Amino acid sequence: KRRCNCVSLSPLISEAGLYTASDQIIILSPENVDSVLFNSTAALLVEFYATWCGHCVAFSPTWKSLARDIKEWKPAVDLAAIDCANESNRKVCTNFGITGFPSLKVFFPAYSSSESRGFPRDVRGLRHYIIDKLEMHNEAWPPACPPLETASEEEIDNFFQTNNVKLLALVFESKDSYVGREVTLDLFQYENIAVRRVLDTETSLVSRFGVTDFPSCYLYNSSRHISRLKVLNEARTFYSYALQRLPGVVRTGKPQIPITDLIKNSTLQEWRSTRVYMSDLESALHYSLRVELSGHISISGNDLTALKKYINVLSKHFPGRPSVKSALKTVDSWLQQQKGTEIKYSDFRDVLDNTVDAVLPEGVQWVGCQGSQSHYRGYPCAFWTLFHVLTVQAKEMDHSISYLEVLQAMRGYVSSFFGCRPCATHFESMAQESMDHVTSLSAAVLWLWSRHNRVNNRLAGDLSEDPHFPKIQWPSPELCPSCHGLKKTGEHHWDQEEVLTFLRNYFSSAHILMDYLQDETQALIHQRNRLAAARMEKEARRGAERRAREVLDNRPDEEPQEEEQQEEEEGEEPSQRKPKIVGIKLQEPQENIVDLDLFVNQHYKAKALRAAAMSGIVRQRSLKKKEDVEDLQFEGGWRVNVGFSRLDVSLCVLLYLLSTMCLLAMYLYFKLRLKLRRAKLSLP
Repeated sequence: KRRCNCVSLSPLISEAGLYTASDQIIILSPENVDSVLFNSTAALLVEFYATWCGHCVAFSPTWKSLARDIKEWKPAVDLAAIDCANESNRKVCTNFGITGFPSLKVFFPAYSSSESRGFPRDVRGLRHYIIDKLEMHNEAWPPACPPLETASEEEIDNFFQTNNVKLLALVFESKDSYVGREVTLDLFQYENIAVRRVLDTETSLVSRFGVTDFPSCYLYNSSRHISRLKVLNEARTFYSYALQRLPGVVRTGKPQIPITDLIKNSTLQEWRSTRVYMSDLESALHYSLRVELSGHISISGNDLTALKKYINVLSKHFPGRPSVKSALKTVDSWLQQQKGTEIKYSDFRDVLDNTVDAVLPEGVQWVGCQGSQSHYRGYPCAFWTLFHVLTVQAKEMDHSISYLEVLQAMRGYVSSFFGCRPCATHFESMAQESMDHVTSLSAAVLWLWSRHNRVNNRLAGDLSEDPHFPKIQWPSPELCPSCHGLKKTGEHHWDQEEVLTFLRNYFSSAHILMDYLQDETQALIHQRNRLAAARMEKEARRGAERRAREVLDNRPDEEPQEEEQQEEEEGEEPSQRKPKIVGIKLQEPQENIVDLDLFVNQHYKAKALRAAAMSGIVRQRSLKKKEDVEDLQFEGGWRVNVGFSRLDVSLCVLLYLLSTMCLLAMYLYFKLRLKLRRAKLSLP
């Protein structure tokens, strides 16, 4: 993996130009320009630019911001861009008569276009520019575009007879206001609601609805019920946000999901989703350290560096329970002691799980990050929350640390280990674009917040979005009214000071809830019991191995012993010879009879025990009582030790054979003698 440690440019200039697909902008090329322009059912606004053009570079952040701002206008309006400095694109730019940069062209169906070089250079002006172009063109209305004309009283009276919607939102405004048309396009992707614009000159409607402020928004349903939409400020952003979250209003194409107990309890759902829970943070750590990292058998190089920074930041700033913090500090200390360039994950996991009086609970328990279904939210939500908490903790705890310490740890971990690789690529792109501009701990908190909102904007309406927890620009007006403000132009803006105050309060350790956690004492007891059981098992295994080694060490050398016995037998009288069975000690010379059946039985039992000990099959099981594997004392006075040579066994077998033959000879002798005696007695 390549790492770039150089100072990045802003905006980022990639090999493909000033824009990428993650900017929510269509990248045109000779291969797709015909299909995009000829087959489009929407209005398409195209920027023709050159990467070497300084004005194009300066304008690119505005173009990206516009793409995020009018994301909800798709498929009515879409943005595209083409790099005319790329030689492969030069013919396309020439065919459209482009001679200066940047240039904008608005394309409608049937490949018609209008060109403009004197266009606005701010997001609000570009929005109005697009709406003007939509209303001024003389050709057929784009099929995908909603109606933007003003509504009359007659249309409103008959609206529900001609439209299959449940709710009508009426925006009352002056003629020169764009709020109604912007809200209409903002709600274009939503079902069960329609938006119409009403001018203040419609006196009968104004009187009928009791309108006193312009702009203002009123709700009208099929039952002829009228109510005013309550918002923090009478502006486009607040209208769109409130309307999109009305009951029954859903995004077009989003699958309907079953109603669960969590969804039924709306109060509990809202409460959980607006608080930070330690259970989510510990679950994120568990999944990160025990699940995500486990995919790497060994960790080396830049990945190892990223892991060390990640664990170090956690050990310093994670506001967890004492046992969890102790576990993180132990792992951090172990990692810092590793001087090599590679570690095994199994060793890392062993340190994490086998530390006395330090435990990170296993398993996940999502609370604030619980989704309406199992595949929604969860780990990504908790991972973002974890780093929001860490940036705030770094701000509150230590002002001497590096401004980028937490952000760089997050960047390294996401780049090396985060399972969603497209997500990692997008985050790295944002980091290269502006992370180096962070110059304070407060700026680090705000940078992560703004990038999280950018990701929310990109993923809004995606299949990964939980319909019951839509991805919004957070915090919402209900959660932090003072964070939202209006410029003199009526545009929404974030009050950075208020946002910072809110974030420091929301993610502070004092406000993290400890509900739904596994009891720390019980977790420590379980940890101690598990470690004790593992220690006993290890000791038992070592004991079995030690006994096996002792048996092998005490095993007699067969061939040398046979030679020694033969030499002794050749130089001694039969009465002075030692017993030929190894380990048999003569206690009483007058009694030297051995039970050979028991002897052979014990001999083969000993051999089976040795074989089992060597193979490790019976390492942890006691096969026999101690008196059965030690020296055996026979009633005849002989003492037999475990282990016999082949010569001993051969002698035993020979003795059996000789005894058998002797008995057979005696039987034949007496039988023949009896037969001869009978024959002799029968003679006259």
